[in-house]
Amino acid sequence: MSDGAGAKVLGVYCERGFDPTFWAEPVNAVTNAAFIMAGAVALVRWRGDRAVELLAATTLAIGVGSFLFHTFATRWALLADVIPIQAFIALYFFFAMRRFFGLGPLAAICATGLFMAAAATAPSLLPRDGLWRGLGGYVGGLLGLLGVGAALLARPAPGPSDGRALMAVAALFAMSLTFRTLDGVVCEAAPTGAHPLWHILNAAVLFTLMAILGRRPPRIRPNPPLQ
Repeated sequence: MSDGAGAKVLGVYCERGFDPTFWAEPVNAVTNAAFIMAGAVALVRWRGDRAVELLAATTLAIGVGSFLFHTFATRWALLADVIPIQAFIALYFFFAMRRFFGLGPLAAICATGLFMAAAATAPSLLPRDGLWRGLGGYVGGLLGLLGVGAALLARPAPGPSDGRALMAVAALFAMSLTFRTLDGVVCEAAPTGAHPLWHILNAAVLFTLMAILGRRPPRIRPNPPLQ
């Protein structure tokens, strides 16, 4: 194994095992098309909504980054996989604070910073082995969805509608996380593992999140009077 960014990252997924070759994970690689589809459709469906457009572009980056990691399987490809995912979580929380709760830009940035800091510490509270290992940095995102959804349920309309939708997405995300954690467990019975289902379900999660945000366009403030 070489050192540095080009070092191989093996033994992470059932389909690859310790095979260092490019196409050792064909199913894991190809199922990233689900992210590309989700991002492309969102770009067309909510064209002109800058927030959704940015999230859709980030979803495309998730698909590309994940494809790179499941083919090159190097440290630099791992960063290409992880960074867009964390960017989506931070961006969505920021836009949720703006559209669902009406926070100003500075307050939304502060709230997002606090949330991301809390989310970064969440994995340290979980066991580091067994099924918990696959949750990694995603448990913070799940808790964030549940927290925002619960807060919206207590707000005036249309808050409860958005809250119920986010709770449903949280349930779907929990299901996708389950498949992620089961990848190594089902390896003997299913050589491809369960990780491809994580890709497909997670793409559905991201698209639904963008749809929920897209139906609540930003408030249009009147132009100041001419002097």
